[in-house]
Amino acid sequence: MTPLARRTAPPASRTAPPASRTASFVSRVAAGAASGAVRVFLVLAGLFWLLPTIGLLVSSLRSSSDIAAGGWWQVFAAPARLTTENYAHLLANETITGSLVSTVLITVPATLLVLALGSFAGYAFAWLDFPGRDWWFLGVVALLVVPVQVALVPVSKLFGAVGLFETTLGVVLFHTAFGLPFAIFLLRNFFAEIPRELLEAARLDGAGEIRLFTRVVLPLGGPAIASLGIFQFLWVWNDMLIALIFADSQSPPITVALQQQVRQFGNNVDVLAPGAFVSMVVPLVVFFAFQRQFASGVMAGAVK
Repeated sequence: MTPLARRTAPPASRTAPPASRTASFVSRVAAGAASGAVRVFLVLAGLFWLLPTIGLLVSSLRSSSDIAAGGWWQVFAAPARLTTENYAHLLANETITGSLVSTVLITVPATLLVLALGSFAGYAFAWLDFPGRDWWFLGVVALLVVPVQVALVPVSKLFGAVGLFETTLGVVLFHTAFGLPFAIFLLRNFFAEIPRELLEAARLDGAGEIRLFTRVVLPLGGPAIASLGIFQFLWVWNDMLIALIFADSQSPPITVALQQQVRQFGNNVDVLAPGAFVSMVVPLVVFFAFQRQFASGVMAGAVK
């Protein structure tokens, strides 16, 4: 080929066959359609998941006569009939307001105790050497399969003997005891993934075990601790079995208080609907507030 021909010939890499461009365009359209379909499906799934909450919210804003007349979806025919009087009745009901306070007094300490004790124990099992460490950890793992129902009778006798039966402290201790095995198992496995070189460098700089735990391990374990906190909070807040047995009957948690109101459903429907919505919306707020940390904790360790 002459020099003139080489200069005038178009570069082969700059031209693509029409069939290749068509296939690329079709693949982009298919990928866009697939992603759009996935998004639509996720939106519909989210709306379907929130449908009971939406229905409960609408019911809490309807009068007793409207609730008795038909389902909550009838509100779309007469949205002006919505009212906040039910929430005024809820605030005036000392049983429900007191049960919300009792629920907070049980849930917050039970969650914080599990996080604190589980973090200390998880760090100890992951990085401290002590006699029988592996056997102790095996015992903790074995406790994961013990159902709560097995311990109801013996713990009831124990609490009755020491004066903790039907007390807030007794419920907190029960939730803490049954929440610790999972907390220790989760946090130990997460802390064990921390690079050993990082801990050794901190020790060379003069950091003791307490400072190493608070300044290095806890910040790195934030996502796992947040995920554990969400699980524990939701479990304790929504619990009814343990509260029904061990809680004070004069100031029960919200789940037990609502169950007691169901016995008089015809007279207390204006209190049940807003009370149930408040009981449901608090865990939802906690979950959505910490969903970023929850996702990070769930995916931690999945990708190196």
